[in-house]
Amino acid sequence: MTDIFTILKNVSVNHQPVAGTEIVVTDVQGKPNGLLTDLVHDLINDALLFVNLAEIATADDLIDRLHAHTPGVREDFSRALLRPKFCATEGPD
Repeated sequence: MTDIFTILKNVSVNHQPVAGTEIVVTDVQGKPNGLLTDLVHDLINDALLFVNLAEIATADDLIDRLHAHTPGVREDFSRALLRPKFCATEGPD
């Protein structure tokens, strides 16, 4: 099953990594999930400054690396990255 980590690792917009404002996490009916969307935005905009996704093989590896730079957020990042795929919807910048 695809998770949000896999989507972030493999999706690009105009051949560039996805920007936080370009993603809205929704359930399968299309209803936005504000909590997960905010977590993914925080992850993209803040946490990924410390790592290069191309060098990371799994969500667990990414969580461990991020935890070294931003202690105390392991549970939140795990919840966002390991969530079974909702819909990642490109939104306006």
